Amino acid sequence: MLRHFPKLNIDYSHRKRDYIIAGFTFFCVAVCLISDANASMEKQNALGVSGWVFLIGLLLGENREVRMQVIIAVMFATIGEHFASVFMGGYTYRYSNVPAYVPPGHGMVYLTWGISGIPEQGDSVGALLFCVFLAYLFKGRSPMVYLAAFFITTWLELIGTAVGTWKWASIDPVLSLPQGNPPSGVAAWYCLVDAVAMGGAGPLLHGIKNVVNWLKSGKLRNAVYGSSRSE
Repeated sequence: MLRHFPKLNIDYSHRKRDYIIAGFTFFCVAVCLISDANASMEKQNALGVSGWVFLIGLLLGENREVRMQVIIAVMFATIGEHFASVFMGGYTYRYSNVPAYVPPGHGMVYLTWGISGIPEQGDSVGALLFCVFLAYLFKGRSPMVYLAAFFITTWLELIGTAVGTWKWASIDPVLSLPQGNPPSGVAAWYCLVDAVAMGGAGPLLHGIKNVVNWLKSGKLRNAVYGSSRSE
């Protein structure tokens, strides 16, 4: 059951850089969400630009596979944000949009590898999400990634909802069940982003490589065919 957890009595290498990224992300999340509490749209966009600069800077020190994982995580999370917030209304940002800093923020949260408010009517959605999180934790192939995601995303959600950057609907629009602000098991959504990113990076890189090879072979065939005709 715990086969994917680190083994006991074995020293695992840890990069100092990973701890710096985690600390820096925690700091940026707090500063960004508090700054956005009463910010104008222009300031919100400026925070977005800063987020992209920070994310790109962090990615410069990562390998190609990690960069691809982050790209997938950002794309998947951004689509999910627009669907869950803008389209479904499960939670709503102050300007009824997805702030510009949210996509790069998801990327920074994803790089941090290496207590919720319960409403009077209960938090059924939070309980369901927590069960999903436990499934990721005990059955997933990267439990330490999901465990890290649980702590930092819970921190993110608590700050964001406390300062009013976004607010979760008291009744989930899909399940029609009560939920907290944020739901107590909200980290399960972020774990899904992590799982999609880790599972999709390898096949996508392989697919891109095949396309590049196919294009190169096509150009080579055209060059050979063209030279044979000229002769």
